[in-house]
Amino acid sequence: MDERKVRSLSQAKATFYEPGFDELLRSSLATGRLRFSTSMADAAGSEVHFICVGTPQKHGEYAADLRFVQAAAESLLRVLEPGDVVVGKSTVPVGTAAGLATMFGEKVPGSSVAWNPEFLREGFAVRDTLYPDRLVYGVSEGDERVVGILDEVYARIVARGTPKVVTDHATAEMVKTAANSFLATKISFINAMAELCEATGADVKQLADAIGYDDRIGRKFLNAGLGFGGGCLPKDIRAFMARAGELGADQALTFLREVDNINMRRRIRMVELAREVCDGSLLGKRIAVLGAAFKPDSDDIRDSPALNVAAQLQLQGAVVRVTDPAAVENGRRLFPQLDYADTPEEAADRADAVLVLTEWKQYRQLDPVDFGRVVAQRRVLDGRNALDRDAWTAAGWSYRALGRRAG
Repeated sequence: MDERKVRSLSQAKATFYEPGFDELLRSSLATGRLRFSTSMADAAGSEVHFICVGTPQKHGEYAADLRFVQAAAESLLRVLEPGDVVVGKSTVPVGTAAGLATMFGEKVPGSSVAWNPEFLREGFAVRDTLYPDRLVYGVSEGDERVVGILDEVYARIVARGTPKVVTDHATAEMVKTAANSFLATKISFINAMAELCEATGADVKQLADAIGYDDRIGRKFLNAGLGFGGGCLPKDIRAFMARAGELGADQALTFLREVDNINMRRRIRMVELAREVCDGSLLGKRIAVLGAAFKPDSDDIRDSPALNVAAQLQLQGAVVRVTDPAAVENGRRLFPQLDYADTPEEAADRADAVLVLTEWKQYRQLDPVDFGRVVAQRRVLDGRNALDRDAWTAAGWSYRALGRRAG
C-alpha cells in the first residue's frame, strides 16, 4: 500500500537495514521473477497468496490489532479464484485462521486457507528464510492438496530434509506465540537471577555459564542485561495473554505478566546504575549511549530498551548523546529530543559515563585504551554483558554490569 516503499524496492533499494538483504533483492529482481506493486489487480492469476502484514499491539490494550490482516484478506476477495490458497504468515491470535477460512469459503468456494508462521530473527532474516530450522503448515483436516502446494513453494527447503510439522490451524497459530513466550521467559529468568546476584554478590555471567552446560537448559538466551524489545516479543506475549483471557484460560499465562514486568524493570535498573556511577546524580552529567536499535544488525527501534533508557536519562537531567551503526536516523524520527552522533568516539567525547546498550560487534571490539582517551571519566556500564571486563578494567575503566560485581 506504500507507494514510496514499492518504488524503492522495485529499484532494488531496501527500505530497512538487514544484513544480506540488499544483495538478495538485487539478484532476485534480476531474474525477472520478482516484482512489487500497490495494485491488488496484479495478484490476479496467482495460485498462492501470502498474507504477511503486521499485527501490532492495540493502543491502550494488550490484544493484537488485526485490522491489517482483515484488510489484506478482504482485498484478496477481488482476485481470489476457486482452488487458490491463502497462506497466513502474520503472527495472529489463535482462531484467526478459522475465521478467515470461513469467510473465504463462503465468498470463494473451493479456496483454501493455511497458516505458515515465520520464525525470522532480525539480523539473520535472510538465512532464516532460506535455511529455516523447521516448517509449520496449519491446514484444514485432511487437506493434502494444500500440503502438496506448500511443499512445491518450499521445494528446495523440503528437499534438504528440513523438519516439517503439518498440523491444524490453531496449533500453527500458537507455535509462533508459544516460541516467543518461551524465549521471553528464558531471558526474564536470567534477568531475575541478575537481580538476586546483585543482592547477594554473585556473578550472573558465571551462573549462566554453569547452568547453561545442562543440555536441558542450554546457554542460548541466558545473557543477562537490559532485556528484550523490538516489534515481536513484547507485543506477542501480551497478545497471547489477552487471547487466553478471551478464551477463559487466562490463568494459564499469568506468569507472562511477571516475565513482562521483569523485562521492564531492567530499564529502570540501568538508569539507577548510571546514577550510582555518576556519584549519585545525573544532573548535568554527560552520558554516551552506544546503541539505539533494539538488537544488533538491525535498524529496528520499536520498543528499544536502549532508546528508552536514553530518554529516561535525559529526563533526569543528563546530557545524552546516542550513536548506532544503523538506527540513528530512525532514532531521530522517534526521539527527536535526543542528541545523536555518528561514531562512538563522537558520542563519548568528554563523557562522564559510557553505556553500551546494544551489543553491536563494533562496540564489543572497541579498544578500551584508545577509547579511554576521548572520555572525561573512564566509567562504562555494560548493559548487555558483551564486553571483556578484564580488558576494560586493565585499561583503567570502572566496569559495571547488571547482575555482576563492580570491576
